[in-house]
Amino acid sequence: MTGFRRGVRLGVDVGTARVGVARCDRDGLLAVPVETVPRTGEAVARIVSVAAEYEAMELLVGLPVSLAGNETASTADARAFGEELATASGLPVRLVDERLSTVSAHAALRESGRSQRSSRKIVDQVAAVVLLQQAIDVEKSTGNPTGTLVNTFPEPV
Repeated sequence: MTGFRRGVRLGVDVGTARVGVARCDRDGLLAVPVETVPRTGEAVARIVSVAAEYEAMELLVGLPVSLAGNETASTADARAFGEELATASGLPVRLVDERLSTVSAHAALRESGRSQRSSRKIVDQVAAVVLLQQAIDVEKSTGNPTGTLVNTFPEPV
């Protein structure tokens, strides 16, 4: 656990209709779902409010790239959303490769016996959990934060 920065983080899975939000505890032991935010003009404000409520030290925004690692229209959308979050929250925001997080979320929900239709409202939260858990696990194993900062705020201590 050398090099792991203690503190609550939010995972954010940006979709065109909904944004999934997850959080982890201060020790980064477990990521859990928080809520699904409708992708409206109020989405950024709601996530900033959730970050304040949980006293988050940083936000990890999923960066959807193709399996080959190429950028897509969704990649540009997630980058722009991350930049909006950074400006509105004043917190460090990291873009984290989220290849297959939504696929993993659907698979986990199917394995738990949920249909795709009954999972629609929570799949974004589960995808946020997957990307956040992966990010904290990488940081714990390497001692380095994962992802790329979208702003110039100093690293949290």
